[in-house]
Amino acid sequence: MNASPKPAEPADGPHAPDAATRRGFIRATGSVGVAASVGLPGRGAAQARRKTLKIMQWNHFVPAFDEWFNKKFVVEWGEKNDTEVIVTNVGMTSIESRAEAEIAKKLGHDLCMFLSPPASYEDHVIDHKDIYAECERRFGKPLDIAIRSTFNPTTKKYFGFSDSYVPDPVNFRKDLWDEVGVRPDSWDAIREGGRRIKDRHGIPVGIGMSNELDSSMALRSILLAFGAGVQDADGRPSLKSRNTLEALKYGRALFTEAMTDEVFSWDASSNNRQMLAGKGSLTLNAISVTRTGENEKIPVASRIALGRPARGPAAAVGVMHLMNAYAIWKFARNIEGAKKFLVDLAGASRSAFLASEFYNFPTYPQLVPDLQQLIARDAKAQPPDKYAIFSDADKWTVGVGHPGYANGAIDEIWKAWLVPKMFADVASSRMTPEAALDMYSAQVNEIFARWRARRKVA
Repeated sequence: MNASPKPAEPADGPHAPDAATRRGFIRATGSVGVAASVGLPGRGAAQARRKTLKIMQWNHFVPAFDEWFNKKFVVEWGEKNDTEVIVTNVGMTSIESRAEAEIAKKLGHDLCMFLSPPASYEDHVIDHKDIYAECERRFGKPLDIAIRSTFNPTTKKYFGFSDSYVPDPVNFRKDLWDEVGVRPDSWDAIREGGRRIKDRHGIPVGIGMSNELDSSMALRSILLAFGAGVQDADGRPSLKSRNTLEALKYGRALFTEAMTDEVFSWDASSNNRQMLAGKGSLTLNAISVTRTGENEKIPVASRIALGRPARGPAAAVGVMHLMNAYAIWKFARNIEGAKKFLVDLAGASRSAFLASEFYNFPTYPQLVPDLQQLIARDAKAQPPDKYAIFSDADKWTVGVGHPGYANGAIDEIWKAWLVPKMFADVASSRMTPEAALDMYSAQVNEIFARWRARRKVA
């Protein structure tokens, strides 16, 4: 399984924080508690002195996580820290608009959680370097994917903090793939087996080509598998390449032979619904598909297997399904409380991993020392070792900016859905692969030029 090389440590990263800032932060945070949460309302003068911490959080795909976060972790943390913590849960498609509204008003939550690196908001957030430094002092080093998703090597600023990430494995109907004698461990195999299954059963492959998160992640994984990418390791635009052209031709062939046009209008839950309805043979998704099936006792769930990223001509990596990245606004009213909360949240990584039913993987894996044992035998899974493929997820999961770091240009390209639009235009035959590559690479270059003019990319 290919893995991205470990980069050199950022010159002034979390390993070399400003000493005075760090000492002040350590005094403010005190010892890290295992839990944290919303405190009960105080009365009279005590209530007037009580601190408040406001957090915007998504509605998790695994409801048990919100139960743990909102009703246990946040409550206990608030009581321990004499703070009223107010959590606002919002739908995943509302996060960006809510964040932009808060920036416009310079008012809102102290802490906002994003599902992909919020690099375009760099000028509106604090430098989160102190949080990484304190976490490293307490817990050790984070995974490289956390740094590459929240650090800008051009400006030397940490524009966010990541406590966890969500891998994006292959979800496939094992019974159907066994029947046609193909294991979907390469993109060539997915094309061939997907065609056979569709021809025999009328059940298509379900990889989205729509303006939504799942499509963006899956199609970026295809690009990387073919040796292509939006940017190179130095953070320069690299979409215009022979490798991208081959990836687009593959995408069109996969669609023509093994898919249906519904993928052009999907939302982020469409592939979940297709697989659990027994109407899809394969998709790329987090474990929300299998966990929903298990929890709701949907019969087809036991036939859905998980696999590591498919191999391509150049690589076998999977762009993370989600990157849980928190950002503290410069205009936040409780910056120190927000910093402490994130340190404590990272410290509770094992509880978060269990509450999310293995959905949220820790960026500090040393805090879940029994992770391998937990995923090797799960009480709900059929078979019990279904989730064992995540034993090396940190080796095959990469960030949205891979092989470089996330940055404002990457974030803007992500929000404009340029990658799924490009694949959709080719797959639907609206454009030739060559014409689409010319048009979309020009747009990518223009976006990078704007961010370079702002001195945010190299």
